[in-house]
Amino acid sequence: MLLAALRDEVCEANHQLAAAGLVSLSFGNASGLDRASGVLLIKPSGIACDSVRPDDLVAVAIADGSVVDGSLRPSSDTSTHIELYRRFASIGGVVHTHSSYATAFAQAQVAIPCLGTTHADHFDGPVPVSRPLGDDEIDGDYERATGIVIAETIDALGIDPLAMPAVLVASHGPFTWGSTAVEAATNAQAVELVAEMAHRTLAIAGDAAALGDRLRQRHFRRKHGSGAYYGQETGSTRSFDS
Repeated sequence: MLLAALRDEVCEANHQLAAAGLVSLSFGNASGLDRASGVLLIKPSGIACDSVRPDDLVAVAIADGSVVDGSLRPSSDTSTHIELYRRFASIGGVVHTHSSYATAFAQAQVAIPCLGTTHADHFDGPVPVSRPLGDDEIDGDYERATGIVIAETIDALGIDPLAMPAVLVASHGPFTWGSTAVEAATNAQAVELVAEMAHRTLAIAGDAAALGDRLRQRHFRRKHGSGAYYGQETGSTRSFDS
């Protein structure tokens, strides 16, 4: 079986999305990339995340999007995943969900504000929302255009993709990524958590202030980057140039 170890990891990531309540029906998908071979594994289209098996996953070449192994049709979001792998050389996993709170922010076309240290522990600032896609993008290569607008949103921040491993696609929902598929799924859980917290905070105090830069940066840097001291050396905290 092609890329057996990666199949197990990507299958686990899809199951993790379901177990965390981030996906309903067949909405959502996780993929993982083997950069050495230039092949990604992704959930088949229309298959529920909690029922996917390792041998169900479809192997797709990132060079041209062709299926290189598997009898099922790959996720309709495959071109979005491919575009992110091409644009973000440091990532090895991509996840898309329609989780309720994060998707609500995406539908409102509002970034998830950083209102407290829980958010800052995971994301280096507000989780951004993309611009809406234009008619030509919707009518053209829509899924690839979605990947392009995600990368455009991160590029505009001037930030490492692993420091902000999420974008809300306007009117659509959250996409997350990480160094592995499982990490991308963990980031999807974190997006939904901070979105729910922000929603509840703003319901209590609509004028709640954003977390100050000094405290935000202290919380983020203690967990991520070269100076991180949270957790153990064998932990799975994200690593990037800070």
